[in-house]
Amino acid sequence: MHDGPTMEPPDALRAFRRSCYKCFHRRRDALFELTDAILTADGTTAPSPAHLSLQASHRRGWGSLYAALDRGRIDYEALRKLLARHPLASTEGETPIYAVDASVWDRCDAECSPERGYYYHPSRHSAGQPIVAGWAYQFVAQLNFVRESWTAPVDVRRVRPAEDANEVAVEQVEALLGRLEEGVLPLFVFDAGYDPVKLQRGLEGSLCQILVRLRAGRRFYGDPSLSDPPAHIGRPRRHGPKMKCSDPVTWPEPSAEHHCEEAGYGCVRVRAWAELHPKVRNYEGREEAGAEGLVVVVAWAGGNGAGSGSPVALIPQALRPGAHLPLSQAGYGVEHPSGSSPRAGRPMELAGSSRLHTAKVGARPCCGSASAVGTPLR
Repeated sequence: MHDGPTMEPPDALRAFRRSCYKCFHRRRDALFELTDAILTADGTTAPSPAHLSLQASHRRGWGSLYAALDRGRIDYEALRKLLARHPLASTEGETPIYAVDASVWDRCDAECSPERGYYYHPSRHSAGQPIVAGWAYQFVAQLNFVRESWTAPVDVRRVRPAEDANEVAVEQVEALLGRLEEGVLPLFVFDAGYDPVKLQRGLEGSLCQILVRLRAGRRFYGDPSLSDPPAHIGRPRRHGPKMKCSDPVTWPEPSAEHHCEEAGYGCVRVRAWAELHPKVRNYEGREEAGAEGLVVVVAWAGGNGAGSGSPVALIPQALRPGAHLPLSQAGYGVEHPSGSSPRAGRPMELAGSSRLHTAKVGARPCCGSASAVGTPLR
């Protein structure tokens, strides 16, 4: 909260535009009008920069547009700080959530474009495969659980073919943490293409939470002391009982469990497994590279689907009555609904070194298997 009079939305928009204009230096007028043209143009009517110069908000000729792109200068750090100062509206005490993901600009026919790479694309295909040649840009955008399409982009970086997307993501997260207000513990969400171990090692000691969606075939292991003693003498075990995310038969008894009724989603069941770790390969010093965390599975059945926001917002409410969760970093999981598409839900892990204290297991819920997702725990 800031002291002083509260600005009305038009005044806030004018102040933001003035601050944005100051982030441009050389060719600032053309760059600023190009920004307006991008925001107001229809994607079907502006397939190229030349078409953007025809927009009503761009009052200069097409030559000034290309001159601005070629010789214009932008204070990127000032622009990032400006975006970080304008987060999405949220309730007091709510954990800010940021999604980190890459978007590909396909440049299949631009053979002369420098440093093109080959990337997965959900809709474009090459030789029958969902792979395109182009440029990858990694975005960091704030989002929330409200049923709306608004997001707040705060950073973007080009991921070149020789760079590791996980290392670039770590640099982006650390830089954003330096621009946020003190005392904020944000949650960063990553898709299944990211490596939870690399992210956990890179962000070790940072004041943030990380949530990584896992592929359905991932396996985790518990405390080695829980395994049966070996039949022969040898070195001590490093891995305990195995938990396969795709096989519920291998899931042990959860460390904490709770279920509740919710109008929008019916019977909600939350299960949590603490102190699980994956096997680590191909890392320097892999003996110390294990990422231990918490895996949570949320399932729901019934309801009218009219709940406010996403059902992941029910996790804190569901776990608070039955578990003690002093979490700064933890993990979440996903259980597939029966008969659903394999892409409908995937396990997710929040890598970290926090612990879940064992809580009394409640009664089994009445609902069957259902899709599940994760949310920050407080």
